[in-house]
Amino acid sequence: MSAHSNSFLSDAERDAVVELRRAMHREPELSNAEWKTQERIRGVLQRFGLMGAETFHTTGLYVDIEGTASGPKRLVAVRGDIDALPIQEAREDLSYRSQVSGVMHACGHDIHSSIALGTALAFHRLRHNFAGKVRVFFQPAEEAEPVGGRTVQEEKLLDGFDRAVGFHISPEIPAGMFGAQEGAVTKSADQFKLTITGKMAHGASPHNGIDAIAIAAAFVNEVQKVVSREMPVDDGAIVTIGTIHGGEATNIICPSVVMEGAIRTSSSERRPLLSQRVREVAEGVATTHRGQAECIIRRGEPAVVNDGEMVSRFRQLVHDTAGRDAFFNDRRQPGGSDDFGFYAACVPSIYFWFGSRAPGNESYLHTPTFGASDDLIIPTTELTVRYILDLLNS
Repeated sequence: MSAHSNSFLSDAERDAVVELRRAMHREPELSNAEWKTQERIRGVLQRFGLMGAETFHTTGLYVDIEGTASGPKRLVAVRGDIDALPIQEAREDLSYRSQVSGVMHACGHDIHSSIALGTALAFHRLRHNFAGKVRVFFQPAEEAEPVGGRTVQEEKLLDGFDRAVGFHISPEIPAGMFGAQEGAVTKSADQFKLTITGKMAHGASPHNGIDAIAIAAAFVNEVQKVVSREMPVDDGAIVTIGTIHGGEATNIICPSVVMEGAIRTSSSERRPLLSQRVREVAEGVATTHRGQAECIIRRGEPAVVNDGEMVSRFRQLVHDTAGRDAFFNDRRQPGGSDDFGFYAACVPSIYFWFGSRAPGNESYLHTPTFGASDDLIIPTTELTVRYILDLLNS
């Protein structure tokens, strides 16, 4: 599928889609602070006649395109996320590299947003050719709490919808290829904050105190056994200790340690059990060492679970439009998390990958050298539009 194969957008619209990507990349904004991005997207929509975009989650937008053709009125949503990451970009070769110190689009959300914009403009152009409705979300705060996907679920923005479509760039897949698989394709992500309380004492008299650092060290070791000895191997469960803070001086028995981490699993059934066991291990280890533990767990995004029938349709579309060799068939172990899981918890959904790996663009996501070609945007937009048309007309 070439970059010039698009038949849904005018030259001006194609240029606007690519320019949005570059403008977002030059001026990236962190989660829950996407003010310029929101207004930039609203301005492009209005320039091409798409009025009435609604605000959600403060810094997000969604726009509805109503079809005017006769026939069954199906409702399909599509999401493009818009936030960036607190990473300093190291791509001096890019003319549109980030101009914001310490912030960059290291996860491809600038490309995701551009594809969503192209999808909105295409369906506005095609509105006389379909019945039903397409809702395009330009969703903020995928990377950090409070996440935008939870707002979509809590504010019931998918009520009445039949399907939802999400996508993500993948440097693990060659550019020009697409992939999808049924079942869980990401993990849930719950966060915990563990406060361990001991008793202060002089470092020369440890028996007079209760060492919170020793308790914390024991917890770090013991909690990994929950994964290695209590979770099925194919679950790929993960418990990560991300931060640990405690102690004031080298000659004082530390009275308190605060740790934060994440709990991930691809199984909705084992998700509550895993959190329960993390809490039990923390409390048990603390009791064993005469201390106390308070474990607060915040539920994050659920796993993204792909609908099997939607994946089959997507695979066939890729075969028909881009060729059988363009479908990435390797089954991937669910990894990472995405708040598109909130969408998938509301309606049958698909979350597909489009490849970006090419010479000069081999770096992984969330790294300072991540990059992807503009040439991915229009072909992926075209595939997305064709797929949604298929859902609307099926």
